[in-house]
Amino acid sequence: MDIPVIRNVLEANDKMADQLRKLFARHGVLVLNLISSPGAGKTSVLERTLTDLRDEFRMAVVEGDLQTDNDARRVAATGARAVQINTDGGCHLDSNMVLDAISNFDLADLDILFIENVGNLVCPVEFDCGEDHKVALLSVTEGDDKPEKYPLLFNLSSVMLLNKVDLLPYVDFDVERARRFSTRLNQNLTIYELSCRSGEGLAPWYDWLREALKAKRAAAEAKA
Repeated sequence: MDIPVIRNVLEANDKMADQLRKLFARHGVLVLNLISSPGAGKTSVLERTLTDLRDEFRMAVVEGDLQTDNDARRVAATGARAVQINTDGGCHLDSNMVLDAISNFDLADLDILFIENVGNLVCPVEFDCGEDHKVALLSVTEGDDKPEKYPLLFNLSSVMLLNKVDLLPYVDFDVERARRFSTRLNQNLTIYELSCRSGEGLAPWYDWLREALKAKRAAAEAKA
């Protein structure tokens, strides 16, 4: 009995996600869905990205958490617009939540919208939020076998950010093993090794954002 219910929920979510995707395309807004386990550093990556690129892009963030607005306040301190979604125990964001959240933004005044999903490597992957790209965050303080254990995220993501590489001398993490597992799942996965603390690897990530936005705008113009 549960299987039809789950299928209906996912199908309804996908229909709403398609509507969101058309809305974002109409405004030429690049939308990225950031997914990781708790503590991998999504908010830190966002803080650094929003700060470093605030003079270049108009950016906003939809923040997903079970409770508190701690991360939204951290993001807003960079000058970016932020809306908090508290799921009250829910393990993921869905397209309806994102639709409600973006009513707080003027999409015509945005270049990039980040969705910081609830910390979880399973449920958020299954719920499309109308994004252009999923971005997987993996930190070196986690196991290097995470891509093998949670394959769907790495299979569906366009980018993997390997975060906290400044800690590599102090942890037992095999970068090549993590890379090997990830690219075996997804040959098109782009991987950036970075550190928010030292700034290492951030420039290539920023270049990817520039190119992704350029591609989004070009696609929107081609359809106009």
